[in-house]
Amino acid sequence: MSDGDESSRTRFEWWLKDLSIDPATRVAGAVLIIFGSILGVLTGGLHISADIGDVLSGQLDDSGLKADVNGAVYAALINNSSGAEGMEDVTVILYDEENLEIGRDITDSGGRFSIQDVTRSSATLVVDHPDHITQRVLLVPGDHAQIVITLTEGEGVQETDMRGESYLSESVLITTLIGAFTLLAGIAGVIGGVEAYNGKSHLRTQFLAYLGLWSQGLMFIGPLFILMGMGLTYLSRGQFGLAEA
Repeated sequence: MSDGDESSRTRFEWWLKDLSIDPATRVAGAVLIIFGSILGVLTGGLHISADIGDVLSGQLDDSGLKADVNGAVYAALINNSSGAEGMEDVTVILYDEENLEIGRDITDSGGRFSIQDVTRSSATLVVDHPDHITQRVLLVPGDHAQIVITLTEGEGVQETDMRGESYLSESVLITTLIGAFTLLAGIAGVIGGVEAYNGKSHLRTQFLAYLGLWSQGLMFIGPLFILMGMGLTYLSRGQFGLAEA
């Protein structure tokens, strides 16, 4: 090793030594951990407070008692050569449990329809078009993002029950659990940052900051700040009252 390399290494080691004994290094690490963890707390709070029905389907209103029924009507595929395109000018009618009409729409050029602001209770969607089998779909408005209906040429009525196919409640539970875990992890990280700022226990600081990594504030931004903070607090571990040698 040349004298220049040795001198450069020595200067680098002295620079690290200066950083390790400078209280500002520990404080900077604490601030980074706290900031990254706060991002995680905010992320967890958004998960818990968000209306998962609105996130999944974009159909529920603020009260949760009204919803939109959106979907599309397509022609059945015939011999792999024709059909499967959206059907225009098809009347779509929504009936309540008492068979009273509560909304209707006519499909556009792409076969799309939308019946807005209907009560979130069991209803029947009826699609009746000349020379095609009538489709009756039992559903709860708001449980599905899109209702896809295929019309087949012929006569008669075909009924489909979609009321038992919604996983909205399970999605609410999973999202709430994830949000709660993210929130608690973020809080743990904030406590770890405070611990680093006070300089009491290096081991406890690193453990709490590690938990804070799981808060995933803004995906990777929060954990990145926490990792940088952990690096600085490790470098300044000699400043902690209970730090290991």
